[in-house]
Amino acid sequence: MEYSLKKSLGQHFLKDENVCKNIVDELQKNSFDRLLEVGPGGGALTKYLLKIPGINFKAVELDKEKVLFLERAYPAIRGRILNESFLDIDPPFEEEFTVVGNFPYNISTQILFKVLDWKQQVPVVVGMFQKEVAERAASKEGSKVYGVLSVLVQVFYKVEYLFDVDPSCFNPPPKVMSGVIRLTRRETVPEMKSEKAFINLVKTAFNQRRKTLRNAVKSLFTPEELKDKLFDKRAEVLSVEDFAALTFRMN
Repeated sequence: MEYSLKKSLGQHFLKDENVCKNIVDELQKNSFDRLLEVGPGGGALTKYLLKIPGINFKAVELDKEKVLFLERAYPAIRGRILNESFLDIDPPFEEEFTVVGNFPYNISTQILFKVLDWKQQVPVVVGMFQKEVAERAASKEGSKVYGVLSVLVQVFYKVEYLFDVDPSCFNPPPKVMSGVIRLTRRETVPEMKSEKAFINLVKTAFNQRRKTLRNAVKSLFTPEELKDKLFDKRAEVLSVEDFAALTFRMN
């Protein structure tokens, strides 16, 4: 049973069994009743996920050829695959569910933003991304790679960088290192004026990250507010909590 690789879909299939087992071990550190696998591809992770007892499992796979392959190779998955793009689907369960995947690299940041849309229903995500995206999601203020993605994810989730994955663990090998991260929903989210205000502030602040905050976000605050010394700083030194607190002072 063979299948072809589709470059256009950013497909790199895991072939290293130890990496698959490590991801599943990390996943099972949290209990869950429902699980969604994104982009099962050739089923490297899927074959382990199907063995987890007592859960309702579903997968979403855009590539019709892979869907047919998975249904032949793993009959237990029949009726559990949504043949669609993850970015287009509605939540596949009514209740809370965990998300896992070796995420397609060409849409990885969009996947994280989609999870944020679903945060009321998704307490945990364990996923593999290209290392650069994984590091951005996990980085703290003061880091060179700390930015919009870091802040918008971390205001709602605690992010742990779990381990690196070498290109040789895939077929075909990607040109970059990969990294596995875990997102765990925060029990208390920092108070903010509104999500809309928070997102607007963060995006505006990092849009010109070389400038001081005063120059970057001057359109959002009164001249009086902008006299505060805080605005001498750059966006990358502000914590998630700092950004949330600052929303209450916006126009």
